[in-house]
Amino acid sequence: MYELFKNLGSWLTSGAQWAGSDGITHRLAEHLQYSLLATLIAAAIGLPVGLLIGHTGRGAFVAINLASFGRALPTVGLVVLVFLAGGLSMLPVYVALVALAVPSIVTNTYAGMTAVDPDVKDAARGQGMRGHQVMLQVELPLALPLIMTGLRLALIQVVATATIAAYVSFGGLGRYVFDGLAQRDLVQVLGGAVLVAAVAIALDLALSGLQRLLFRHRPAQTA
Repeated sequence: MYELFKNLGSWLTSGAQWAGSDGITHRLAEHLQYSLLATLIAAAIGLPVGLLIGHTGRGAFVAINLASFGRALPTVGLVVLVFLAGGLSMLPVYVALVALAVPSIVTNTYAGMTAVDPDVKDAARGQGMRGHQVMLQVELPLALPLIMTGLRLALIQVVATATIAAYVSFGGLGRYVFDGLAQRDLVQVLGGAVLVAAVAIALDLALSGLQRLLFRHRPAQTA
């Protein structure tokens, strides 16, 4: 075990390991590209759905259950299914990552909207605000802490799962895991896993710190 971690340290600190098209720097950039793009697409889908059902109260049962179904889908199985239907491309990877990210965004956005005090919404309507104005100017600002929590959870889940890009011969940090398994190189497998975990933890700490900074004057809310 000591020898394994010693070799892992050498693997992670080797200058050659960080350079070139197969280096850690390049693979990390690919991994972040996949993760951020998938999370943005998921946000473009999940935020409007969560805002709408949270504001109107309509379709909540269907939307939340569909979101839960998306969370339960086997990610690799979904990649293989889309791969068989659409061929070799990044599309299967993005479909799987987006399906993974949408549930957290929808449920937290919905929870944030429904947590807004009804008296506050009634007061806004009493001042002559229309429905969309109440949603955008009253409910949305008050729901933002929970919405950001959903985005944060979605991004961390996507970062941890984006290794599947290597499953269909693309890049990212998962390349080390899959190549290491194929080559029976335990150090490379462990190195890839450590890097993915480190990126997920770093992003989680950064986003949670940003969230505390932005909402430090607001009362705490839980998802």
